[in-house]
Amino acid sequence: MDSFTQIALGIAIAEVCAGKKLKNKTVLYGAILGTIPDLDVVVGLFLNPVDAILIHRGISHSLFLFLFLSPVLGWIISKTERDKLNFVQATRMAFWCLFTHVLLDMFTSWGTQILWPLNYRFALKTIFVIDPLHTIPLVIALIMTCKTKNGVLRKKYITRGLSISSAYLLLSCFIKVYTLNQFEKALTKQGIQYTEIIVKPTAFNLILWNANVATSEDYLLSDYSLLDTQPILFTVYSKNKVLESQLKGNSDFEKLKKSSEGWYIISKKNQSLYFNDLRFGLLNDNPKNPQFAFSYQFIANKAELKAVEVPKNKRDGKRLLQKIVTRIKGN
Repeated sequence: MDSFTQIALGIAIAEVCAGKKLKNKTVLYGAILGTIPDLDVVVGLFLNPVDAILIHRGISHSLFLFLFLSPVLGWIISKTERDKLNFVQATRMAFWCLFTHVLLDMFTSWGTQILWPLNYRFALKTIFVIDPLHTIPLVIALIMTCKTKNGVLRKKYITRGLSISSAYLLLSCFIKVYTLNQFEKALTKQGIQYTEIIVKPTAFNLILWNANVATSEDYLLSDYSLLDTQPILFTVYSKNKVLESQLKGNSDFEKLKKSSEGWYIISKKNQSLYFNDLRFGLLNDNPKNPQFAFSYQFIANKAELKAVEVPKNKRDGKRLLQKIVTRIKGN
């Protein structure tokens, strides 16, 4: 999830674990602890951009790292707050702030390597990385909590905020199951044979959902709004295996292939090859000239081609949001 939401969650968990003793100091500790797993982004600034993608939500989001790091952070906090928290209490707060960060990230499309060094990323794909309806109840609860020193009221406010935001996550799971069923029924009705399907919400909402469908030769992309009245339609994009063969053995291509979990298309434009990650949708869904949200151009650099992310601009985001708002209303 976005950094603001993770900070809010960290503060909320710190309040649950130590609010009675730390009072509003939970804002400081929760914000720091809730941010620590995402410091892999800072490390990525010193790496090749493609390598930075691979490490994101890797070891920094690992349960094994948290089991080691929590006692260290707990010792530091207990020494700082020696009159308020002992080592066990501080360690428990550190662990839950770190661990809930990862649990929340698991609901997004990118997923996390919570069992690192195992390579598998757990991703429920039920919520977009920024969703105000999930974050706002938590923020309101935090504001109410910080305004009072009454322990009973603080517990009541923070429990209510966490309950509402958690219920929203649970709702997202039920909606995903329903939308997945709608896509599967549409594929069956249209006689489309497929090998795999992933379904995920579009930006900032749980009403409009996207589907990526893999067949033997193509990928089919589609969307579905809970307000739709017309049948689901699928747009076909070739896997372009011939173009892909031109990148075989390229180190950046192999890394991007791994990070995309196999959901990608190679395209060619102006004699340049592009790697397009399908998991995060399209900025422009023109089948003849599609523009993917995450796309990498291969540029000649000494001995081999190097992948460089295609920059996005504000107009791309504005057009995408306008499209989402219009499409949410149904077809």
